[in-house]
Amino acid sequence: MPRFSIIVPSHGVAGRLAQALDSVLAQSFGDFELIPVCDAPGSPASDVAARYAERDSRVAPVHAPPSAGLAGARNTGMRRATGTYLLFLDGDDTLVPGALAALDARLERTGPVDVLCFEHERTPWWEGEPGNPAAPLLAKAPDGAFAPGRAPHLTGVQLPAWSAAWRRAFVTERELAFPDGHFTDIGWGGLAMLSAERVAVLRSVVVRHLLRRQGSRLNLPGPHHADLLDQAELVLVRAAELGLPAERSGPLFEQLFAAVLKTAARPRRLPAGHRAFFRRASLLHRRHRPAGYRPPGGSLGVQHRLLAAGSYTAFAALRDARRAVARAVAAVPRPRGLRTRLLYRMHRWRPLDPNLAVYCAYWGRGYACNPAAIHAKARELAPHIRGVFLVEADRVHTVPEGVEYAVLGSHRAWEVLARATYLINNANFAEGVVKRPGSVHLQTQHGTPLKTMGVDQSTYPVVAAATGSFTKLLGRVDRWDYNLSSNPHSTRTWERAFPGSYEHLEYGYPRNDVYCTATAEDVARVRAELGVPEGRTAVLYAPTHRDHRTGFETGLDLEAFCEAAGEDVVVLLRAHYFYDRGGRGSGGRVSRIIDVTAHRSSEDVCLAADALVTDYSSIMFDYANLDRPIVVYADDWDVYREIRGVCFDLMAEPPGPVARTPDELARVFRDGTWAGAESAALRARFRERFCPFDDGRAAERVVRRVLLGEPPQALPPVTPLAERVPAPAAAALVRS
Repeated sequence: MPRFSIIVPSHGVAGRLAQALDSVLAQSFGDFELIPVCDAPGSPASDVAARYAERDSRVAPVHAPPSAGLAGARNTGMRRATGTYLLFLDGDDTLVPGALAALDARLERTGPVDVLCFEHERTPWWEGEPGNPAAPLLAKAPDGAFAPGRAPHLTGVQLPAWSAAWRRAFVTERELAFPDGHFTDIGWGGLAMLSAERVAVLRSVVVRHLLRRQGSRLNLPGPHHADLLDQAELVLVRAAELGLPAERSGPLFEQLFAAVLKTAARPRRLPAGHRAFFRRASLLHRRHRPAGYRPPGGSLGVQHRLLAAGSYTAFAALRDARRAVARAVAAVPRPRGLRTRLLYRMHRWRPLDPNLAVYCAYWGRGYACNPAAIHAKARELAPHIRGVFLVEADRVHTVPEGVEYAVLGSHRAWEVLARATYLINNANFAEGVVKRPGSVHLQTQHGTPLKTMGVDQSTYPVVAAATGSFTKLLGRVDRWDYNLSSNPHSTRTWERAFPGSYEHLEYGYPRNDVYCTATAEDVARVRAELGVPEGRTAVLYAPTHRDHRTGFETGLDLEAFCEAAGEDVVVLLRAHYFYDRGGRGSGGRVSRIIDVTAHRSSEDVCLAADALVTDYSSIMFDYANLDRPIVVYADDWDVYREIRGVCFDLMAEPPGPVARTPDELARVFRDGTWAGAESAALRARFRERFCPFDDGRAAERVVRRVLLGEPPQALPPVTPLAERVPAPAAAALVRS
């Protein structure tokens, strides 16, 4: 029997779950079992937990449906647990180093206790000083093991479930379980402490609790706030059944109603049913108020008396007076950000156009990427929605005939931005764009992340300096309603790098649909357009941007590579889009090198290529959908990893052979390794991880969900990887 069973619910926190699990597995005290509680098998969190279970036998994942809530997840974990003590850890929280050893040492000194309360640190997600709200509570407790009556202020309702260790036999004997509904920690903690006979405290931090940028879900508006009264009533009824003495019932009553009054004083939490909440709270107050109870002083005491009297009108008047004072303080002028154009502000007074969508890609670089693919599919499936593409003035010529566009920064562009119901971008709209009520912002992203993104870049000085204000970045994130993801890895990374309240759409990338829909004729047409000679092996070389360099460098002598790789090899050179404004010619051919950097469609270029050579560009994830050979040329991996930061070790999980020098790269092509069995095996594992959703119908799923408002269950299911037929490579057609 392990000393501790550590139960980790993970719904909605897949992006940080690995950090929570790592913090447990890295503990110096190893006598524990770790029980992640995940959604259905195949969910992002479930995949993370499964990988940990493969590596460590102490990890034993279980599953609970999201509909069961936090209470159901914890109860499921408890049924699986076999340890002497139960510990709970939210999936985005961590144990501090040495936490389990400290708990074990404390229990050795106190002997068995029903509940061991400990301190926790509330850590701001970005900036600010950590807090330790449990410290004042625990400081007043006796030093050794004690009966709860000796510390009546420890009622159990002010400490979350993850701020204590619970003896499993005690929980089983008293048939304790987390009550259904929201605010389950209040019900659990109150009932458990009422049943406990021996309690102890540990005056040191055990858990670091991450304060989410979005705030606690419990503070969001909605009918779930009525559950707070359910939890309070459970505890108060049990206290009455036990005949709790006044010295204990008074603090319990006061702490419970401190939480109730906090909600009663915030009507926005209950936009409907606030008066009913007050009436029921008033009834509970009168029914369970301990004999001789004296309310606290000040405003809180006044609220107690008004609640007891059932005077909603007077309570609301007091609340409104306090809010008026707060508004007066907030009215003091403060520094403001970028002012939007006067014209834009004027158009925002007009109603939204329900049939207008605005698209933009790569900060106006043209008609491209996921926004273009969604725009094209919307013309087919939602022709009533007018789409306007935003482009820079010098990119107007890239917009296909028949596509309506507006030049970025023009009066017309600001007008459609003000009026559009749907705003779709693969980067971000300008700082001055305001999220209007009723508008829908879709962030499509433009690649699967290998390098660090968003706020994860903050610890890499070179990248952070180039990124600019993370506060402004997060302001742009707050506009998102939906965020598109091409694989579970991306979902977890976006969740961590761009914290926000948007909904993840795991639909695949619309720009990649063509890899499953293009024909052999399409491949031949594109190769002819690019000037690839018949019978040649076209190798696409697509290096990524280096944050520590100011200009484009290939990092490879392409002429020498062609000579060494074989007579039939030609190179399609495509630089990062940061360098697509000339400097090497526009589509001009030099010897066996064809510069395709300025070609409007990276998808066409990929279709034309028989193989891809890249360093760390996200194009590898898209190209993998074609199931064609990929070679990684990693001549500066260590430097790139240290300066830019990465999400995973590409060298350990590559999509194909890895070459570190020009000679190694040429040898890979000369001896056929690039297209061999080992290369195929690496690519297959890579595709399973990073290409689960790109089945040719991603754009359709996006249009039907976002523009047409169809429910998720009505969308086309994803075709399994094994059943897809990617566009054929030209080399394969020749061999056949």
